[in-house]
Amino acid sequence: MSVSMTTAGTAPDGTPVAAFALENRQGMRATLMSWGALLQTLEVPDRNGHRDDVVLGFATLAPYLVRHPNFGVTVGRFGNRIAHARFTLDGVEYQLAANNGVNSLHGGIVNFAKHNWSWHIEGDNAVRFEYVSPDGEEGYPGTLRAAVTYALDDDNGLTLTFAATTDRATVVNLTNHSYFNLAGHGDVRDHQITLHADAFLPVDAVSIPLGEVRAVDGTPMDLRALTSIGDRLDAMDDQMRSVEGGFDHTFVLGAGAALQHAARVVHPGSGRVMDVHTTQPGIQFYTANKLDGTFVGKGGVAYGKYGALCLETQHFPNAPNEATFPSTVLRPGEEYRHQAIYRFSIAS
Repeated sequence: MSVSMTTAGTAPDGTPVAAFALENRQGMRATLMSWGALLQTLEVPDRNGHRDDVVLGFATLAPYLVRHPNFGVTVGRFGNRIAHARFTLDGVEYQLAANNGVNSLHGGIVNFAKHNWSWHIEGDNAVRFEYVSPDGEEGYPGTLRAAVTYALDDDNGLTLTFAATTDRATVVNLTNHSYFNLAGHGDVRDHQITLHADAFLPVDAVSIPLGEVRAVDGTPMDLRALTSIGDRLDAMDDQMRSVEGGFDHTFVLGAGAALQHAARVVHPGSGRVMDVHTTQPGIQFYTANKLDGTFVGKGGVAYGKYGALCLETQHFPNAPNEATFPSTVLRPGEEYRHQAIYRFSIAS
């Protein structure tokens, strides 16, 4: 195991952006940046031992400093959407920055992905990033001290540990927004997926949950057995059409904070398998419906529709406005903490 550090460039405020390479004994390699505490590359061997980078993104810092679809970043203070960019907590209404029509998405206009995080190398396999979000940033109450640690193990697992504390009651929902393609590039219609979820959250025309937890039975959302993504896209229903033609929904996992197996993705062509474990109650499955070739990434590849999939471990969207959803409130003296593990193997 090894961790090495270089400088990727300079943030807009003049501070240096650090880049890190983590490599294990199996030939798996991850590179990280302090800008947005992001995952830049993830090189994973296929059945023949050939390594491909299985996450979308850019080869240099500069494209990350301008608008992009959150490739690989840590999003917060609240991942996903909050309706009408407002919520009420302890009798006080808070107005947030609206950056998705009238709604707030992934923490607002200048969210956690648009800051240079401080960092610390931990041992020979991990890097911890930290960011202090001041009281009132993007409209959120309380000074929030957030952290995410990336750790690579010799069993080809990348573990992300998120943590936060606050000095005032607030809401928190941190997640990583990596776009995965187990072939390296191309579209993911040829990937297969299992999601261990009996229910999902239906959404309205602007992707705000309706407040209902709906069973997956008899719908294209039933992914409890290994299923071709392309076949489900071909069987599209009204819920999928409402999010620009594909998946962009939260799937409901088991309650509680225990680590659970949430998803498996298989790419038959390369033999790569990715298993996702999480302590969160939900996982957002997104098939990159909004990519349209505008963004050209590593290797000069133009990222098009269905060019990747996201599996974002998280609490439910709009939870601060839905009393029946698991709470996202964090109070002084409490610690927000969750883990996500992305583990890779070869199909037998």
